[in-house]
Amino acid sequence: MLPSLPCCILIALPALLVQASTADSSKKSPAASRPPAPPGDPSWALGLRLYQGLRLDSVSVNTLFSPLLLASSLSALCDGSAGTTASQLQDLLKAPSPAKTEADTGVILSGALKSLSEANGSSFNLHASTALFSKQASQLNQEFVKGSQTKFQVQHQPLEEGDSKSDLKQFQRWAKTGLGGLEGAPLVAEIQAKTGALFLANALRFRGLWEREFSKESADLRTFLGKKYTKVMMMHRAGLYHHYEDVENMVQVLEVPLWGGKASVVLLLPFHVESLGRLEKLLTVELLSKWLEKTNTTSVIISLPIANITSTLSLQTRLSAMGLTDAWDQKVADFSGVSEKKKEKLYLGGVLHWASLELTAEAGRGGAELEEEHVEKPKLFYADHPFIFFVRDNTSGALLLMGALDHAEGEALHDEL
Repeated sequence: MLPSLPCCILIALPALLVQASTADSSKKSPAASRPPAPPGDPSWALGLRLYQGLRLDSVSVNTLFSPLLLASSLSALCDGSAGTTASQLQDLLKAPSPAKTEADTGVILSGALKSLSEANGSSFNLHASTALFSKQASQLNQEFVKGSQTKFQVQHQPLEEGDSKSDLKQFQRWAKTGLGGLEGAPLVAEIQAKTGALFLANALRFRGLWEREFSKESADLRTFLGKKYTKVMMMHRAGLYHHYEDVENMVQVLEVPLWGGKASVVLLLPFHVESLGRLEKLLTVELLSKWLEKTNTTSVIISLPIANITSTLSLQTRLSAMGLTDAWDQKVADFSGVSEKKKEKLYLGGVLHWASLELTAEAGRGGAELEEEHVEKPKLFYADHPFIFFVRDNTSGALLLMGALDHAEGEALHDEL
């Protein structure tokens, strides 16, 4: 059982219940058709492993990245590799319970990217770019370049002549364009782009459009109990959602559909105020799949912070720890399928990742005018403390975004976790 409702939510509760009780309970439930299960998808396998690795860093706050963009760009690079370099890239993309053969990994990821493009502008507004940068390399193999662009939307970008500072500036300019004009945080890691270096870069800016709008009238200032206690605007809504409570592990699982049902946001919220370390140690692709399967259409009152989450990552250390070791060493890396010159020694100089997620009250076209669902004896999903979130494509089942909100920007209070 969940604890009793916090006093602060009771102010908004009556209005939400009155508003929500006017509709017919026979309305179609959200997310009627379930997407493919996570265990067969390479983006979930890679995403969860990388997330847990990133969270080992004690200074990691508000983690955010796109498993789908990263997996698809690594798959493109895999097509131009051979030997142990190729084997290590393939191992990164192995799903725990592959529904198809290994050869189908690229097909799965390519199909998910196409589905993502088709949903853009309806379920969400998205800016996304992926590029392979090369430093003073000879002409790249045109078959590789064309295949990467066609299958995985990877563009080739030669790095301009100059030192590491000029390379960083070029990366930042590219990221700003990829983020739709948003200035990404500067990279902390030092970039050493020697002759023959390749750099994979992803940039993604995402704003989801809810199936039903959150109440703008009831949005108010509340305390978010994160790494630092802050005053933030919280948005509220009552409705029917897929929801599950794992009492043993003390976590709520909530799936909130985006407009048109093409994508959804999945939230994992601990029952009580705590850091996310305990919950993160539990996570496996199988457990996540089990939780999603157990969600049922339930009356829920949702309260979420209005927030912008951004992240800039250099992933070499984490990917190395996950088994990708040869790619960074120019002496042993084998990217013979990338260059026109078979004897040219190319290597991976870095994997760079910019991501931004906007949590707003906005719905898709007409989402504000939809009749409210009938709500009886609602569960409370009151996200006033750290939570984990996913954005998944409901056509392919791919994991578009994964992250955690540990800290919400606002006026700081004196207490903290």
